[in-house]
Parts: sequence; C-alpha cells; structure tokens
Amino acid sequence: MTGIRIHGPEPDLENPTLVEGFPGVGLVGKIATDHLVEQLEMRYYASVHCEGLPRIGVYRGGDRTVRPPVRLYVSEEQDLIALQSDAPITSKAVETVAACLTNWIVNQAATPIYLSGLPADRDEGSRPDLYGVTTGDGDERLEAAEIPIPPEDGVITGPTGALINRAAQESHDSIGLVVECDPQFPDPEAASVLLEDGVSPIADIDVNVQDLVDRAEEIRAKRERLAQQMQAIGREESSQAQPLRMYQ
Repeated sequence: MTGIRIHGPEPDLENPTLVEGFPGVGLVGKIATDHLVEQLEMRYYASVHCEGLPRIGVYRGGDRTVRPPVRLYVSEEQDLIALQSDAPITSKAVETVAACLTNWIVNQAATPIYLSGLPADRDEGSRPDLYGVTTGDGDERLEAAEIPIPPEDGVITGPTGALINRAAQESHDSIGLVVECDPQFPDPEAASVLLEDGVSPIADIDVNVQDLVDRAEEIRAKRERLAQQMQAIGREESSQAQPLRMYQ
C-alpha cells in the first residue's frame, strides 16, 4: 500500500502550512525541520509510504520505537505540518514521490514551504542570504514576510525540486525558500536563517533558533555522515539550488 498512513487521531487544522525537510546540500531543510518538530513538540501524525521511498526502519538512541524514514508531524496549535526525512531519495524515485506527496498536500488544503540550500562561500561571521520563490499564488506571503527575490537565474534539484516542479505544473500554491549554505558540511546557521527569517514569518509561528547556533558543532558532527551520503549521490539527486549557468 502506498501513500500516507495515519497514526492516531486526525488533527483539527484550518489552513495549514507544511514545512518540507528532505535531506539536501548543507542539510539545511532537514536540520530546520528536525528543530521545528523538537521545539514545537509536534505530534507524530502519519508515515509516508510513497512508491520509491527506501523500505528501512529508523530508531533513535534511548528509544525502542522503530518508524519509517519519512514521517509527518503536526501541531494543531500552530496549524502546522512538518515532513521529516532520514533518508536520501534516489533520482528514479523523486517524480513518483513528488506526485504522491503533492496529491496529499492538495487534499489537505495545505500551503507547502519547500526548503533548499544554495552552495556558497561566505565570509566568516556573515549571515547567509535568503531568497524566496513561488508557484501559484504564493507570492503574497513572501512579500508580507519581506523575503528577497533571487538575484540570478537558478534551478532546484532533487526531491525538493521535483515537488516545486509538480506544484508549478499543476498551478498549486507553494513557497520555496533558498538559503546560502556550506557546500560540503551540515550548516545549522543556514538552517536557523531558514527558520527565523523564512518559516517563522510565513507560517506566523515563533521558533527559538538559538539552540541551533549554540550547538552548531555538535549538530555538524551528528549529521556529517548523512551530508557525505548526499554529496556521494550527486547533484541531481540531492535537494539544492544552483545557478542556472551550471546547467548551460
């Protein structure tokens, strides 16, 4: 059986925002979404069983519970859904996964925020730049949050790119946030900018990101192996933004 499998009671949501956290360059989307789930104490809501997702079980240290690698969490108080993923998605599966998830997102009348990193060499101590893109009628929320337009042409690859592509094809509302990040290592600082300057004002939620900054070295160490896996599978399979000139 493919699709979304609900665990526990259906949440009472009005006009939910969904934050996507597939692993990609700098692991910015994953780190941001993991932090969101933890900080807001979001409830495990559903498991994702779209065709093409790896059939593996994930467990945590100090906990016997095994769960699928891609999961949905919910906060009724914040009218928020978060997609948490612990595994890379192969290039062969991204289109199928994007179609499966998009159908469900549309049925929930949710507005998705898709997160991506833009590899960049930043000066030490400089704050990563954040840009916003949209499909459908998502532009109003970016304007209200005062998120800048990208300064140059670009593309978004991997599962995040496939999700945005599907939204554009079908004219669904969606928001894409692109943040400058370390091209090689997990980047908690860039993830904190995604949350503080992007997700928080768009979704109208309050998230404390200081812990991400304070524990940056610890988070990098924990996530470095996954970051290496994302580099190994290549640019086409990893969610990231790239200047369009890289493809010309």
